[in-house]
Amino acid sequence: MNRSDFSLTDARARYVQANAATLRWILGRPRLAGAFLNTKVNSLSLTDYGDADGVRGPAYLYGWIQGRGLEAVATHAEFFETEEPALVAELDDAGFALYQALRDLQRRDGHGYFCYDGNLDPFYVSPDGMLHRQSAADQVFTYSDAFFAKGLIAGAARYAPADLPEHIAYLSEVIDSIEQRRFQMDERCRLSPRTAMDEPEDFGPRMILLGAAGLLHRLELSEHSAFADRFIAHVLESHFDPESGLLRNVPGTDACNVGHAIEFVGFALGHLRDSAEPALVQQLRSVLISSFTRGFINPGLCLSVSIATGNPLSPYCPWWSLPETIRSAALCFAASGDGEILRIWEQADDAFFTHYWRGSLAYQTLTWNGPIDFVPATPDLDPGYHTGLSLLAAIRVADWILPRPIGAQVTM
Repeated sequence: MNRSDFSLTDARARYVQANAATLRWILGRPRLAGAFLNTKVNSLSLTDYGDADGVRGPAYLYGWIQGRGLEAVATHAEFFETEEPALVAELDDAGFALYQALRDLQRRDGHGYFCYDGNLDPFYVSPDGMLHRQSAADQVFTYSDAFFAKGLIAGAARYAPADLPEHIAYLSEVIDSIEQRRFQMDERCRLSPRTAMDEPEDFGPRMILLGAAGLLHRLELSEHSAFADRFIAHVLESHFDPESGLLRNVPGTDACNVGHAIEFVGFALGHLRDSAEPALVQQLRSVLISSFTRGFINPGLCLSVSIATGNPLSPYCPWWSLPETIRSAALCFAASGDGEILRIWEQADDAFFTHYWRGSLAYQTLTWNGPIDFVPATPDLDPGYHTGLSLLAAIRVADWILPRPIGAQVTM
């Protein structure tokens, strides 16, 4: 293969610098309710959201963001012990406080929720803009539970190891809910077993929880990761379209969320590491290449494409799918030494740092016409999760590869 001009040494340095800048920015901001991370900034104007901004403002707390943030802070604290020790004490101060706050929230009824009001009571916003008290989740679990569980495991591993069995049991409940159709994806309506059962079988929940497997491996808790093999097999058997190489969001339908498909590849490879069968690596490689090739419309990856035509189904290009591509391409390149994958890594790196990156944070969404105020999931900016953890995975790959010639297969 032709040697790329892409420098892993330069990329590694850029990723470390970017992650450190984001973390310093977060650490320098006042915490919400004394313990929670505060990334409530408009990504276009860089101005803080205030009370006049309603549910974007500081009176409302997003469980998604806080769970993601705890995983990011605890994981980066370990990484920066050797890279930048002066940053670690601040990370641990924030991480320990956040861990305790999220643990206490989850212990109230065994769940995390998408959004909380100023009294830390769960609520949701209906399509007409009205606020409603959220129903008790009971045996229904959600994406918020998934992010709480991952964050609490990462936090407990660093700050409260005696709590780990409690949080691993919580993770197991979330996993069971997916396989028993008790997982509700839509958290912007009342939570109920009927709603969960009636939702289409999107691969998103399995994809997100698959990310917990890599976390468990890194924390030397691999004995709890058996679910990941089932999830990978289920997604590929039920959602993979061999003709296009894409993953159908829902079996029998036309749309493919290319960012989620690429994220799935990264999480799968993060779990499989050096145990993956060559045929499985090739199938995951196919998903990555097809998703990126069809989804990359410049300035980034569009939200979804048609499997039948390959055409974009949305003009919106969120930030998060490019760092996730960097993660997935890095892991796939480490497993295969494939030059085409290296070029995808390079393209995603260039697009993200050229069009989205602003020094310590990124625009949330771009279109052909530039940045736009479109919120993909929550208005709070990324707390080092999609961006930071994705780039951190690529840093680890670079560290495995750099002593070796470009193109050589790497054993992880």
